[in-house]
Parts: sequence; C-alpha cells; structure tokens
Amino acid sequence: MIDQSRSLTDRTLLRFWLPLLATWLMMAIEGPFLAALIARLADPKINLAAYGVVMSLGWIVEAPVILMLSASNALVRDKLAFLKLRRFAMRLNVAVTAVMLLLVVPPVFDLVARRWIALPPDVAEMAGRAIFFMIVWPGAIGFRRFYQGILIREGRPQAVTAGTVIRLTTMAAAGLWLGLGLKLPGALVGAGALGAGVFGEAAASWIMARRPVRRLLAQADEICAYGRDLTSGKIWQFYAPMALMSFLALAIYPMTTFFMSRSRYPLESLAVIPVMGALVFLFRTPGIAYQEVVIALLGDNFENHARLKRFAKIVAACAAGALALVAYSPLAMIWLRDVSGLSPELARFALVPLRILFILPATEVFLAFMRGHLVKAGRTWPLVGGVAAQIAAVLGTLLLTVGPLRFVGATAAAVAQLAGYAVGTVILGFSVGRVVRDIRAAGTPDASEVISEPLAETVR
Repeated sequence: MIDQSRSLTDRTLLRFWLPLLATWLMMAIEGPFLAALIARLADPKINLAAYGVVMSLGWIVEAPVILMLSASNALVRDKLAFLKLRRFAMRLNVAVTAVMLLLVVPPVFDLVARRWIALPPDVAEMAGRAIFFMIVWPGAIGFRRFYQGILIREGRPQAVTAGTVIRLTTMAAAGLWLGLGLKLPGALVGAGALGAGVFGEAAASWIMARRPVRRLLAQADEICAYGRDLTSGKIWQFYAPMALMSFLALAIYPMTTFFMSRSRYPLESLAVIPVMGALVFLFRTPGIAYQEVVIALLGDNFENHARLKRFAKIVAACAAGALALVAYSPLAMIWLRDVSGLSPELARFALVPLRILFILPATEVFLAFMRGHLVKAGRTWPLVGGVAAQIAAVLGTLLLTVGPLRFVGATAAAVAQLAGYAVGTVILGFSVGRVVRDIRAAGTPDASEVISEPLAETVR
C-alpha cells in the first residue's frame, strides 16, 4: 500500500510513472504492429479501413468500463469496498458484452455500418466479418482494468507492465498465426489478434492481483468502515460520470468516421487514420499514463499538487517536441511507408494531418493531470462537462471543414481532434482550479470522504 503521508520525491514519482509509461508504450506498439501486418496482406486499403471502423465501434462498446482502473485505484480501500466494487464491475462487464453480442447480429451491424456510418459496401462487408472477433473485447477490458487498479493502489505498477508484456506476446503470436498461417483477411487478423491479447492480459492481471486480494479478503468486517459506508448508490454516484465521460469521448471516433466517409478522398482518409492514429498514440502515452500517477500520489490534501504540475509541464513539452521531430522530418515517411507499410501515395496523404497533430501529446498530459485531480477529489461530474465541450468543438469543426471548407477527410479529422482537445483542456482547467481551492481550504481528504456526501455537494 502506498504511504501518502510521506512527501513525494522526484525519485518516487519516476519509479511509479515509468512502469505505467512502459505499459502504455507497449500498448501503443500494438496498433502499428497490426496496421503494418494488415498493410502487407491482401487488399490493404479495404482491410485497414474496415479494421479502423471495427476498432472505433469496439471503443464505443467498451467505454463504460475503461475507467474501472481509476475507480478501483481510488475506491478499493478494504475488504467490503473490494467486494462491492467487484460486484459492480462484473455486472458492468456482462452488460457491455451483451451489447457487443447484439452488435455482431448482421441486421444490426448493417444498420450501423451501412446506414448510419454510410461505409462503402466492401468496407462494411469486411468490418461485419471482423467484428465477430471482438466479442470478448469489452468484458476482458473491464475485468483486467479492475484488477490493474488494485495493483496500482498497492504500489505495484510493475505488475501492470508485466501483464502488458503477456498481452503483446499473445497478440503478436495470434496475429502472425491468423495472417501468415491461416491467411485470413487483414481486418479479421487485426480484430482476432486484439481479442486474444486482451484476454491473455486479463488472465495475467487476475493472477498477479491474487496476493493483494487475499490480503483484502483476510480483513475482518469490523475494521472495514469505509467499505460499510460505500453503498451501490455511492458507487454509481462516483462512477456514472466517469462512464458517461468515456462513452462521450469515444463517440468522437465514429462521429469522425461518419464525416470522413462523406468528405473528399473518403477511402484514403479511412485507410490512413488507423496508421496515423497509432503513431500519434505513441506520443500520447506519457500523458495517458499520468492520470493514475496523479490519483495515487497527489496526497490526501493535494500536498503534491505543485510537484505533479511541474512534472506534467516537463512531460508535455518532451512529448510534443518528440512528435514534432518525427512529423516534420524524413522520419515521418520512414515510419508511414517503410514501417507501417503504406504505399508512397498514402504515406504522403497522411503527412499533413500528422503534422497538424504534433501538439496533441501536450494536451493529453494536461487533461490527465486535471482528470486525476477530479477523480481523487471524488468530483467526477465536471469530467462530463469537459468532454461535452470537446465533442461540441469536434462536431463544429467537422461541420465547417468537411462542409463549406471542403477539407480532405483526414485533414478535417486532425483539425477537429486538436480543436476538441484544446477546448476540453480549457474547460477542465477551470473546474480543477475550483477543486484545488476547495480541497485546500476545507482540508477534505479525498474521494473516500467526498463520495459519501450528497450528490449536490459532490458536484457543486
């Protein structure tokens, strides 16, 4: 268990953050690996586009369980809290798996892919076959993130890294077997490899969390004051805004796909977005990893706020600078063409939107920093306001760039994504400023007390 009574040192911060960064970097490798594999199989343009669509839909379905890691990190404080949150998490996993089962029904998928998203017929047909491989995806994501949150709270981020190594190994082996052995179409290879990898990581996370779970279960009910007070209603009060935020945030991807399919050069745009997104994601990982660091190390009275803020600025500058170095140098073409396997034409097509997004990693760091503060304080409703503003900015930008300005689809998507992140960062900044002032003035410890207050007080 992390001792939050001790002041945070740079050494402790790095030791905690680096394994989580390594975890996200390895997860970021998964996208380029599969995109490169698909690009080298038959009909790469169609299969890359179908794979990107399937991933977007998978992200939407898994949205309610994504922040289960943050929830278990913040709330699993004793035996009763563990049992109650585990029951909550498992029910949520069953629900998202049921949604995925419904989505793979051909008439339902045709309604979504052909009528709502308006995909080209060949892309829709391939995506409809590939999505069957994603049935286990959302439930396995929720399962492993619940146990990963416990590992992080116990001060064992290295165990999360080990689980990701297992995920990548399983994913790579499955992808090579499906693509080179069974010679399946590329979209099916990508979806099947992802499903296998996540299932393997979920099993590994459960096994590695058995020791802290045993310690929790050994506690006497009498000492579990926090868990006794943590009712199902309070869990929903804490988690519902986080789930809604994830759902709304991930809805940006199919919304963007909808506009790209109606833009100039729709097929080329749909084909390069997964490759370009995978590269940008590599440089977003420092920020994504930072949210759990903030939750775990911020301190009961936000005493480590200044140190974590200073570190966030350093990480943001380094991440954005590194992506700019790649995007505005010959390294971009090397990655897009030689590593990812795009044709020279598609690689050049991706350059402009890639260069637009060079600042995105910096905004990711600041968003993670602010979201961590809000989760730690138990004030999760402002997260919804931030992502709602982000969606409004993305939608408005897409309406303008795809409509009157007639941008190429991939370029319009890049501009819209950057605009959304910028607006979301500004909105959350105001909320976090108020939270920091309130916490310091009132001496409110953290989510363990805040979520026991009435909802109106929590979101004030």
